[in-house]
Amino acid sequence: MNTRTRVLTGTALAVALGAGAFGAVSASATPASDVASASVASVSSKKDGPGDKDFTTTTHLTVDAATRAAQAALKAAESENQKVTVAVVDRNGNTIVTLRGDGAGPQSYESAQRKAFTAVSWNAPTSVLVGRLAQTPNLKDIPGTLFLGGGTPVQANGAPVAGVGVAGAPSGDLDEKFAKAGVDALGK
Repeated sequence: MNTRTRVLTGTALAVALGAGAFGAVSASATPASDVASASVASVSSKKDGPGDKDFTTTTHLTVDAATRAAQAALKAAESENQKVTVAVVDRNGNTIVTLRGDGAGPQSYESAQRKAFTAVSWNAPTSVLVGRLAQTPNLKDIPGTLFLGGGTPVQANGAPVAGVGVAGAPSGDLDEKFAKAGVDALGK
């Protein structure tokens, strides 16, 4: 490396480190709540900017609720001597909680997540969605989906907010029964 390259590289590194340090100091100088209210105030005070009609409010399952649902589904499976994995995903299909029961097969982890994702994506139990494959077989090609019984959506005011997926029992009907037990635990 020649001298000019070393000097330019060193200067760029110093500038980057300085900017990072300045950003860290600046970020910690204002409390987060003040920044959030200032951002909201600046957005709503602009006459030509976005207004209330430009934003939506969504409902999300808490980690505690997702854990409660997963534990209820796992308990329902264990009461019938089934070794399963339970996954709970949010509205966007991101995993909130996964519980792998003792002795659950290695394939059950991903299958449970994909069933939960499929259920929340279509706001329907995966057993119902299996029937749709007859009319539209290419649905199964959508990444991250799994059209087997065992996934159930969680709804708030009729809209999907999460999905519970169970995999590992000998049939999709059993998996779905346990997933439903998880969803039912949320109302308690």
